[in-house]
Amino acid sequence: MSVVSLRAELIRLGTRCLLKRRYGPAEESRRQLQRITALTPRPPAGTETLSVSAGGVRADYITVPASHPDRHVLFLHGGAYRAGAPANYRHFTWRIAAATGTNVLAIDYRLAPEHPFPAALDDAVAAYRWLLAGRAEPSKTLIMGDSAGGGLTLATLLKLRDDGLPLPAAAVAVSPWTDLALTGASLKLNARADPMLDVTHMPMLAAEYLGGADPRQPYVSPLYGDPAGLPPILIQVGSDEVLLDDAVRMHERLRRAGCRAELEVWPRMPHVWHAFAPVLPEARRAIARIGDFARQQLSAPAAAATVPETEPAAPFPQPFPTTEISAPSR
Repeated sequence: MSVVSLRAELIRLGTRCLLKRRYGPAEESRRQLQRITALTPRPPAGTETLSVSAGGVRADYITVPASHPDRHVLFLHGGAYRAGAPANYRHFTWRIAAATGTNVLAIDYRLAPEHPFPAALDDAVAAYRWLLAGRAEPSKTLIMGDSAGGGLTLATLLKLRDDGLPLPAAAVAVSPWTDLALTGASLKLNARADPMLDVTHMPMLAAEYLGGADPRQPYVSPLYGDPAGLPPILIQVGSDEVLLDDAVRMHERLRRAGCRAELEVWPRMPHVWHAFAPVLPEARRAIARIGDFARQQLSAPAAAATVPETEPAAPFPQPFPTTEISAPSR
């Protein structure tokens, strides 16, 4: 039986009381995040953060003492495509750099509703092209995102493949939003259990980003795309999330296409619990898992991105349909 830490239960209570509410206008969401950013812990000594223009996209380039000069993560933040910025993740991106041994490029992609689809996707592709133009090796590069950024990560992979660009070695999607048509059963089944996300505002958030686009367009909702040929992907999601089925169905689609894919379902973790790493042991464990995954993929020799569906995908055991994570109490 999985044991969840007391801190996790307290965070669930806090997010339910303080964060689970209807969204107002996009500007209000951005102001709320700015206030939270003022309280966000700064990275430790030894972390270097440079402001750069990555193919015309403003970004932070984060390096820690453990960063290998030739290894990179392109990080795509969450925020329902309408809010968020690299500064909101400064307590998180340095941890990803340290866990994965990489330099992290966290981009400040354009936001809806002022810049609907495909603005965010175009910015992600431009930043990836910028990394390659700077002689980053695709085999030493990983794309990662959370929430909307998790869906954007998968959409970016589809776009890169379709454009004939070299694909990164791997990708990580945390609590990804992969279906803007909002058809997942967990949107209803987990509506009360999810301590953070309120499903009543999700149609409005989807409409802002879509700007009239088809919600089943694969570059909007990667769940509806053909993922054949994509690199190994790790997906992490909380068991009570309304987006649980976005993760589970995406994993199933990847597996059916012969892709190497791992799905980890973490008991009772809130949406993108990784953001609570300064205080939450399960968040630090999840980041460590991402580090293990990334280090193995980035150090592996280049290989084909797909394997036969019946063949186990070394070096990772392939749980199907999910792996449940047991979290120790602290």
